[in-house]
This record gives sequence, C-alpha cells and structure tokens, in this order.
Amino acid sequence: MTRTLVIIDIQNDYFAGGAHPLVGPDAAAANAARLLASHREADQPVVHVQHVWDAPDAEFFAPGTRGVEIHPLVAPADGEPVVVKAHPNSFLGTDLDARLREAGADVDGVVIVGMMSSMCVDATVRAAADAGYSVTVAHDACAAPDLTFGDTVVPAAQVHASFMAALGDSYAEVVSTDALLAGH
Repeated sequence: MTRTLVIIDIQNDYFAGGAHPLVGPDAAAANAARLLASHREADQPVVHVQHVWDAPDAEFFAPGTRGVEIHPLVAPADGEPVVVKAHPNSFLGTDLDARLREAGADVDGVVIVGMMSSMCVDATVRAAADAGYSVTVAHDACAAPDLTFGDTVVPAAQVHASFMAALGDSYAEVVSTDALLAGH
C-alpha cells in the first residue's frame, strides 16, 4: 500500500525565534522528518504544503521572510511538490486534490502531519475525509499553541489532545510516528 505523506505548514515562524512559536514544534518536526525519510526511502509520494499570508498586516508567514520558509528538517527535495495555500484548509483554492489523486492517494489514502493541530491540520484532515480520502494522522508529528477561551488559557497539550481526539472520533485514524514506521 502506498500512502501519500502530506506535510502541512512546518515553517520557521512556528519555531523559537519565529513570529508565532508553538509548543513542541521541534519534536513534531523531528517525527515528521522521520516519516519523510521513510517515504523517500520507499519511493512513496510526498506533498509539502506552505501557508503564505500575503497581506500588509500579516502577523506571520509573510512573503519574503525567513518565517514563511519550510523548516530545514522537512525541506522539500528536488521534484517534491509544494502546494502554496492562503487558508487553513489546504484544499481550498489549491491543486492539492489533483496532486493527491495523481499520486494515487484516492486509492490508498494520506498520512497527514504538521502545524497547527488546532487549525490547518484539523481543517485539512476534515476536508480530506469529506473528499473521500482514507486519512491517517501522526499525532506526534503535529504541534499546537496555547489557546485562550474567555478568561481560560488552554495549554497546548490539551488543545492538541482535544483536536486529535475529535479527528480520531470520525475523520481519521490517529496513530504515533513509531506505529506508522512499524508498518501500521
């Protein structure tokens, strides 16, 4: 079985020193890099997704900045497609669906990793499932921020766990990187 690896928004602004650092991006990126290496070694398809916030008031991912660049741990190799998006849902306004179908993902499915668990990963997983893809999420290859709801600060670990639980309930199989590398 060949599954296409979709790497969403693992970009410099989400790391220490970036414009919008998340909690635990280094560990998530390291796990994504392990999956990327495995896909490359097995000659399985990979699609990189890069968010570009092309607006004068962009808080992060601004064009031409170091922050918008894909992190070196998961940088695309020559020939690997990069889908540039402007919305949380990686399918909206992009050719992601066509690229996935071309790679055979409509038959064998997709493995999704990336950032942020609570935004672009969530939106893309739900859209992929709605489009008929079999979706697997490597939960430890994703990262989230602390969020605020009213006067309550929700720690990133709880944000991440809540979104992974919701996705695993109806939209995707949610497993660890080790399970995927072991042939899950």
